[in-house]
Amino acid sequence: MDNATVFYVLGAVLAASAVTVSFVGLRLEGFPGRAAPLVFLCFAILVAGATTFAVRNGKEEQEARASELTKANEEAEEEEESPVEAGGAEGKGGGEKAKPVTPSVGPGGTLQLAADPSDIAFDTTNLNSKPGKVTIDFDNPATLEHNVAIERDGKQLAISETIAKGKTSVTADLEPGTYTFLCTVPGHAEAGMEGVLTVK
Repeated sequence: MDNATVFYVLGAVLAASAVTVSFVGLRLEGFPGRAAPLVFLCFAILVAGATTFAVRNGKEEQEARASELTKANEEAEEEEESPVEAGGAEGKGGGEKAKPVTPSVGPGGTLQLAADPSDIAFDTTNLNSKPGKVTIDFDNPATLEHNVAIERDGKQLAISETIAKGKTSVTADLEPGTYTFLCTVPGHAEAGMEGVLTVK
């Protein structure tokens, strides 16, 4: 018998006992008399039992919901990681798997970026590089912690460590296109600490 069933049974017994004791008490003037300790003990046991199994049932339901949520997240991650099937653009409908993305070949480059020492801002909002291995050397002279991340279409490709009064870097293999560089510390990008990285 699971915790939920035991809880409902104890709850029903408790309710029935309360009605019975109330009915008998109205009929008999001396009730409960000497039986009072026994009556109170029975009610205490029923209340404690119902409470205990209610708590256990609640925990089981929380664990079940957490397990379902975890399973759903895992399934979503598997779908994202699985290869995308081509729709048969030539009309064959063969469902061929998309070819894996190969790293961009090119000279790349090393770019310089710094944080404003007294404001939540970078020293530039535009960076340019050739395709390939692109590195952003980041200098943060401020006491406020910052970092640099590279994103494309909302997907994070690389991120540096978060530092204050120091230097770090972030590197990503980039193909031609437009990217976003930003600080991911909460509120910093919204305050203007982001820019456009153009690779061509």
